[in-house]
Amino acid sequence: MSKEYTDLVATINQWNVAYHVLDAPMVSDAEYDLAFRRLLALEAENPALITADSPSQRVGAKPIDTFRKIEHQVKMLSLDNAFSLEDTVDFFEKAAKELALNLNELAVYSEPKLDGLAIAIHYHKGILVYAATRGDGQVGEDVTHNIKTIQSVPIKLATDNPPDILDVRGEVFMPKIAFEKLNRLAQQNDAKLFVNPRNAVAGTVRQMNPKIAAERDLQFIPYGLGEYSNEQSFSAHSEVMAYLVSLGFKKNAHCYAFLGSVAAFEKNYTEMVRLRDDLPMEIDGIVYKIDALQQQARLGFTAHHPKWAVARKFPAEQVVTQLLGVDFQVGRTGVLTPVARLVPVFVGGVTVSNATLHNMDEIERLGLHIGESIVIQRAGDVIPKIVKVVASGAEQLPISMPERCPVCDAVVARIEGQVAYSCTNGLLCSAQSAERIRHYASRKFMNIQNLGPKLIEQLYGLGMIKTIADIYTLKVSDIANLEGYGEKSAQNVIDSIVESKTTKLATFLSALGIHGVGEEGAKNIANVYKNIDALFAAIDAIPDAFSDDDLAVFKDNIPNFGLVMSKNVVTFFKDAHNRSIVSAILAAGVVLEHTDTASNQAPILAGQTWVLTGTLQMPRQEAKAILERLGAKVAGSVSKKTHCVLAGENAGSKLADAQALGVAVMDEAAFLTLING
Repeated sequence: MSKEYTDLVATINQWNVAYHVLDAPMVSDAEYDLAFRRLLALEAENPALITADSPSQRVGAKPIDTFRKIEHQVKMLSLDNAFSLEDTVDFFEKAAKELALNLNELAVYSEPKLDGLAIAIHYHKGILVYAATRGDGQVGEDVTHNIKTIQSVPIKLATDNPPDILDVRGEVFMPKIAFEKLNRLAQQNDAKLFVNPRNAVAGTVRQMNPKIAAERDLQFIPYGLGEYSNEQSFSAHSEVMAYLVSLGFKKNAHCYAFLGSVAAFEKNYTEMVRLRDDLPMEIDGIVYKIDALQQQARLGFTAHHPKWAVARKFPAEQVVTQLLGVDFQVGRTGVLTPVARLVPVFVGGVTVSNATLHNMDEIERLGLHIGESIVIQRAGDVIPKIVKVVASGAEQLPISMPERCPVCDAVVARIEGQVAYSCTNGLLCSAQSAERIRHYASRKFMNIQNLGPKLIEQLYGLGMIKTIADIYTLKVSDIANLEGYGEKSAQNVIDSIVESKTTKLATFLSALGIHGVGEEGAKNIANVYKNIDALFAAIDAIPDAFSDDDLAVFKDNIPNFGLVMSKNVVTFFKDAHNRSIVSAILAAGVVLEHTDTASNQAPILAGQTWVLTGTLQMPRQEAKAILERLGAKVAGSVSKKTHCVLAGENAGSKLADAQALGVAVMDEAAFLTLING
């Protein structure tokens, strides 16, 4: 390899770190441009020279057709929230008590909570291999093509002794100045404006074309590690952060550790509130973490968040505006939701012109009339909410529920036993049909991966799909001629539909969107009736004009099933239109499988928590599926509540954590003996 080339790569990468990470430019723009042009010329003359860490590769990727899925080896959990000093102190007092310590014996690490998008960046032997979004915490989307364009993300770690595996977790954000520039350009081009930097980041990272991401000055700051091989040894989170900075990552300013006390938390919070407006990026709170990693391991995790970290959120900003009117939106299940139209006002970083009112009881509780001055806030800095009325307008108009559906003009009626009102036209109401299709196809239910909300909106608007059954009549030619689609991307949609045809009975029942029947209710039905034909037979045995007494057998047959839920299920499947749609879906080849989740005999690993680490001979997903089938919960990290760690070759930090905590460890051979027995 040319020495000139390798020297240029190393030099330009050093300059990039100095400029984008350390904010300390080493050379003039002219000198940088001259060196970069020479690098490109060498690569053009001899493409075999190009290395993975070349600065030219940041925008070298081609646009992608779809986002592939990536499983996080260590789950990306959310944080618990605290909204006051009392909440924060209470959180750490509980943690200290569980550790048999006093609050003032806990070292707590404070860092500004960046308002961006959480990303995991995976390095192998120091080279960036892939980057993924948080997704559902277990599985994210591959966004490597866009993350590689971020100058503050090292393509090659700045060390001669990189670890075999390093999974860096952090936040991608857009500086305030870059966000203002982006919206100015959008305004000049009559394009849609982004409402805040967080939305701009989310939209940019999920672009198919990396050149767009490269133009938007995104930045990345790490906040911790996921999986990492055991070449590295840390005792504190602060050590981890210092190590990441030494590898070439940008430092999060205003981070430091302190001993826990009411006064220390209050001083830290006051200081960050004072600094908030002067920071170059948006922050929406402070993240507090117990600094000692051994203490973190002892505390472990809940299903949703670590028990050693909490986000102290800044209070929601409140402003006064005027209520101009109330519109009624029809949701997936036909429920009408009142939405307030407001004089537009800037609050919590965005311009708000609408706010939810939930239901008519909420309107009555607020004593709300059209024309009044009201206080609104963005709850948790996200959802606009009306807090109270502050002054009556010159002309006040009452707010009333419409008698007819604003979409299909059918009669609106109050749902028995509830505060909600609903359109009585069922799936024949176009608002309900479109929303049900989105619900049905979503990741959580039928998981038709390439049939997203925007495509559904296009197809529905053109009349190509009117019900969920119409999904299965789509052809490549129906989609290939739509804007933004071609033969290949259209085929991907059809392939996704075909792949989704085999699903669980419970998943299918919850995907239908029967009012009041969630995932647990659907599982209970499936456990009793086992297949759709048996369910139909039970419902057909009930009179069409049924009474509450007629539902008794059906209701009592299903555990944890009430009268209202029973009415909703029976009414849904007795409707001829609904039944015909379900029959059409089954006729299209959808297969409904059932695994009984309510067996009388508990699985052999019921109630146990297992963790997988290292390289296994069997696919990791297969091992996870076996454990779950045997009743175990598979977690992403080791805690004192872990029952066993299944360790393959080259097991890393999880094995070390298990040994430190005295958790049982099993190799793959012993595991195979267990499951075969």
